[in-house]
Amino acid sequence: MVRTQIQLPESQVAILKHLAAINRTSMAEMIRRAVDLLSSSPESGDMNERKERAIAAAGSFHSGHTDIAARHDEYLAEAFK
Repeated sequence: MVRTQIQLPESQVAILKHLAAINRTSMAEMIRRAVDLLSSSPESGDMNERKERAIAAAGSFHSGHTDIAARHDEYLAEAFK
C-alpha cells in the first residue's frame, strides 16, 4: 500500500468516524471502500472506452456551416447567449 495524506472538512471526518465505528473498521478502510465504489460506478467508465466513443462521435454531426474552423469562437458565443 501507498501512504497518503488528505485534508477533509470536519463534517466529512465526523461521517467517516461514524461509518468506521458502525462497520468496526478504520477510517482508512472506509476511504478505500469509497474509492473502490467510485471507480466501479458507471459514471467513471473505462478511459479507453470513453476515448473510443468520443473518436467515433467526431464528425458525426453537421452544423450546416462550412467555416467552423475559422469562426468557431463566434458560433460558440452565439450558442451560449
